Amino acid sequence: MKRDIVYKLTDNFEDFLHLTEDGVEFWLARDLQHLLGYGKWDNFQNVISKAKTACEISDQNISDHFADVGKMVEIGSGAQKEIDDVMLTRFACYLIAQNGDSRKEQVAFAQTYFAIQTRKAELIEKKLLEIERVQTRNKLAETEKELSQIIFEQTGGNQNFALIRSKGDQALFNKNTQQMKNQWGVKNKPLADFMPTILLKAKDFATEITIFNAKNKKMSTEAQISNEHITNNRSVRNTLLSRGIVPENLPPEEDVKKLERKLKSEEGKSLKENKGFNKNKKK
Repeated sequence: MKRDIVYKLTDNFEDFLHLTEDGVEFWLARDLQHLLGYGKWDNFQNVISKAKTACEISDQNISDHFADVGKMVEIGSGAQKEIDDVMLTRFACYLIAQNGDSRKEQVAFAQTYFAIQTRKAELIEKKLLEIERVQTRNKLAETEKELSQIIFEQTGGNQNFALIRSKGDQALFNKNTQQMKNQWGVKNKPLADFMPTILLKAKDFATEITIFNAKNKKMSTEAQISNEHITNNRSVRNTLLSRGIVPENLPPEEDVKKLERKLKSEEGKSLKENKGFNKNKKK
């Protein structure tokens, strides 16, 4: 396929991209019909039907990717009539292309184009989730540092901070820290570095409540703060359980420190590539 055709088709697909009021992107099936070289709507509906079946087989909700709509079109002399149309997500477009007639040049292009674009979206989503987990872990570290400082200021010492934190783990997981480390295969590293984001947020929330109450109630002993921390972690655990989330049954995730290094490395590589691109562009 010639380069100028590739650029033209790329522009065509993106030109017909629409956004909802919430910023969700979509294509209309009537537009995609012509972009893929189909003359008859009935023939294209057969392709849409196959794509819906593929969507269902992939354990996706059809209604999340294919939404029936109607639109008004001119039929001459200023008259209008409503015709059926379908709002399609990028994933739906990909499935339609995969089920289209690959002998058509436009379909052959779309099969690759939407596959790449869908994969890009998946990678971006994955990276955003990784960044969120790193940020949440760092937030927990800051919150625990603040709790340690509160204990020192209000009790005159914070030698038992690690013990208080461990009691919080026991209340959250119904297992002590070492038991959870053994279960997750963690050695010589903090348990929190392997927690899923949901548990990092749970621990952070419980710790924030401990800080708030320790300050407001002017707790002056480590025993008071320790009991407060246990109560808060137990309450958070009960909330998770009520939503079907059992903390100790969740699998561990990648070492967050390793993940953070990977993200920084990718960021550095991206900056170098952009510098090189801009340099070549100036030439």
